[in-house]
Amino acid sequence: MAKMAKKTKALFLFSGGLDSLLGAKLLEQQGIKVDLVFFESYFFKADQARRSARANGLKLKIVDLSEEQLSIVRSPRHGYGQGFNPCIDCHALMLQRAREIMDEGDYDFVATGEVLGQRPMSQTKDRLKLVEKESGLQGFLLRPLSAKMMQITIPEKQGLVDRQKLEDISGRSRKRQLALARKFKLTDYPTPAGGCLLTDLEFSKRLKGLLEKRKQISESDIELLKVGRHYWEGKHKIVVGRDEAENKRLARLAVSGDVLVMMKKVAGPTTLVRSYGSGRSAPARIIEKARELTQQHASRARGKEVEFREKRI
Repeated sequence: MAKMAKKTKALFLFSGGLDSLLGAKLLEQQGIKVDLVFFESYFFKADQARRSARANGLKLKIVDLSEEQLSIVRSPRHGYGQGFNPCIDCHALMLQRAREIMDEGDYDFVATGEVLGQRPMSQTKDRLKLVEKESGLQGFLLRPLSAKMMQITIPEKQGLVDRQKLEDISGRSRKRQLALARKFKLTDYPTPAGGCLLTDLEFSKRLKGLLEKRKQISESDIELLKVGRHYWEGKHKIVVGRDEAENKRLARLAVSGDVLVMMKKVAGPTTLVRSYGSGRSAPARIIEKARELTQQHASRARGKEVEFREKRI
């Protein structure tokens, strides 16, 4: 009996967005087995990718790169974008890990949903080639949506992928992608949106300020940057909740040494105080400042005599 030919396997870097869904479908329609992987970190979570994969009947593997990415954020080889986002270095890191998984899992190549020219800072032809080179995936990285506009890959040369069934999409227009979505009868996919917090200018400013104050930071420190109004008093951080949901989240984020400040008998913010100095907890003058800020952000309490209560964690 003749030996059955090995089925072509692709490892696909999946974001959960329309482009990555379409890229995976383009390969699946050729009979290629496509396994999805999402690289999660402190700055981009897998929630959307999970929902998208589940809605479209796709299996998804999640790999955490938080500490490795944080190291890159501190000192990227290729600099930052508009915010605090070292996109080239981050993409290279993800592709390096994908190369390792490819080798361990006996995959034939790695694929992504990237579109040439869609992001002018990170998806130019030169920069796409750069991250491919730095990842060690030269010749084995396929971008199905723009493949016909890029150099032919090794799996295409080997006949594992039919180049004629791939696309030549470029630029920021979504017309071609939406037409493909109709062709594949995709109805459950998110609208395009920046998924990485490092591209958010306000978050980037907060993170940069934290890294200037503190060399060693935790996941809790980063999660705290996503909530409330932020104030620095030396090496003490004061975070004032903006609504009930943020008040509850601040209470959940409090760790040993933190102080929660609230008003008695008056509805208003919960304020969290975190110290990054040598002491484990904030001194009285910092707590007093936290009280002032708490009252300042409560319209019903301004200019009135208010009692406070503190909870030391």
